[in-house]
Amino acid sequence: MGWGISRLIGLKAAVLLSVACFFQGLGVTLISFPLIYASVIAILISIASHPSIDLPLLLGKASDGSFPLWSWIMFSPFLLFIHLFVLLRRFVKNEPLYTEVADGVFVGGWPSSVEHLPPGDPAIIDCTCELPKSSTISNNAYLCVATWDTRAPQPSQIESAVRWAVRKRSQNKPVYVHCAYGHGRSVCVMCALLVALGLAEDWKAAEQMIREKRPYISMNTLHRKSLEEWSKHLLSSKRSGESDVSSVIHSDYNQK
Repeated sequence: MGWGISRLIGLKAAVLLSVACFFQGLGVTLISFPLIYASVIAILISIASHPSIDLPLLLGKASDGSFPLWSWIMFSPFLLFIHLFVLLRRFVKNEPLYTEVADGVFVGGWPSSVEHLPPGDPAIIDCTCELPKSSTISNNAYLCVATWDTRAPQPSQIESAVRWAVRKRSQNKPVYVHCAYGHGRSVCVMCALLVALGLAEDWKAAEQMIREKRPYISMNTLHRKSLEEWSKHLLSSKRSGESDVSSVIHSDYNQK
């Protein structure tokens, strides 16, 4: 699974705090105080994004993809950093923003403007909790599956996203599933969608199908675990004649 967002942001917090202490020792408090605040926010996010806690709601991203004013103010050191980092990384990496995996089904990175969307006025599944929906794509059908970077959507979230996307495809609407870069969270949801559309036998075959067209995908153990759980409940629902996999998942969780 590598470092993951929790460790990376925790390391960032330590660096910021060390630099703040350095400037504090020099008596430059105008610089040290903002750095201390940024380090505290980084520590908070490091804790909230840990797999044992996994609280993407901390950032306050709404179902329409917007962030409230209090979130922009409180978490500005993190939100602005991520925003700029994603845009800068796009210029460095030689990779298409999105890839058409099957007819009318796309997976990729964060569309900062309508020009970055696939053709055909697609319905959008946003798997990020740290990036806002651009105001320029406000007319597109939209579903937010808020998930931390390097973390995985819950099986019930995957099922909800899949059912939403299948309805859009039944209306001949293209579907674009995205996260920050189109490597992990969005690929996780796309794997399930390909299975639901009958384009792949299981999520493992779907992952290979995506990798052939988008070589730099990088699902981790959390993504695969969530897909395994989703697949298990999918099979359970078929055996029991259940029409809604999500209800099976929630029922199982309640029993636990």
